[in-house]
Amino acid sequence: MTVPGQDVSVFHQIAADAPDSIEYVVTLPTFRRPEHLIDTLKTIVSQRPDAPFAVVVMENDAEGMAGANAAKQFLSEHRANALVIVAHQRGNCHAYNAGWAMALSTYPNLRGIAVIDDDEIASPEWLNSLISVQKQTGTAIVGGPQLPVLEDRTPNIIKKHPVFTPHYDTTGPVPILYSSGNVLITRDVLRSMPQPFLDPSFNFIGGGDSDFYRRCRERNFSFAWATEAWVAESIPARRTESSWIRARSLRNGAISALLEHRANPGLAGRLKTLAKSLALLAISPWRGASLWRRTGLPSAGLYHFYVAIGRLMMEVGIVNEQYRNPEKN
Repeated sequence: MTVPGQDVSVFHQIAADAPDSIEYVVTLPTFRRPEHLIDTLKTIVSQRPDAPFAVVVMENDAEGMAGANAAKQFLSEHRANALVIVAHQRGNCHAYNAGWAMALSTYPNLRGIAVIDDDEIASPEWLNSLISVQKQTGTAIVGGPQLPVLEDRTPNIIKKHPVFTPHYDTTGPVPILYSSGNVLITRDVLRSMPQPFLDPSFNFIGGGDSDFYRRCRERNFSFAWATEAWVAESIPARRTESSWIRARSLRNGAISALLEHRANPGLAGRLKTLAKSLALLAISPWRGASLWRRTGLPSAGLYHFYVAIGRLMMEVGIVNEQYRNPEKN
């Protein structure tokens, strides 16, 4: 079985229930994290939403297949509705696109897909909370917090840095979302948005999810936040080092400028983005001082400065790969 137009194949399938009874699908991309993938799957199969659901695991290492093999063994030992597929084209956007398209083509009565990453652990009521907030708000896309879990010996204060803190802290409608690591997307969105859902040009620079949400908002789809639908994200020690945090901050700025260019193409839009970048740089010392006082974290005081610099680096086309893709590496 393949997904039309994509280099995707099914590695393993198990069906405890009829495909037409499935209302929700949890999609889970994986790349060379078989041990943590199993930890993630344990928290997914233990979910007890009010509607039948399935799991689609998207292996993105077609050569190694460690995740696919681990998922097959684990899921075979549980009563589950599940697919393990292989996205043969490397890149996180390819993996997401493969899983979302496969969910649509396999489960005809699908109402929505939830997304979680293979370095995250779902809270006990994660899926129910996402579904509940979506129904209560009537919104098309619902996100939840990704709470950092640090390796031993890393001071907890680092969690206050903006690269680790959730974008919102209150349940309810929000202007837009930014991350695909913890989200529920309704069927209407998937049926309305053109495929591929995530632009593959973002595969190795990040920001494909933010670009997707921007395009969804242009089509008048609405967003909400579910504080209770948290996942715990494992943060290795190297991602708390100053060099990684600096690179991530620069990347955030570069991506924001790139998305503004896409939203406002042409010379006028580019000049507007450049003016905004320069303004952000000018006020970054004051914003940084305020953030330092609020968090008590000196490194947080440099965040807005690095974001502004990242925007300017994207403007002049000198963004280095080490700044473009520090995430998940």
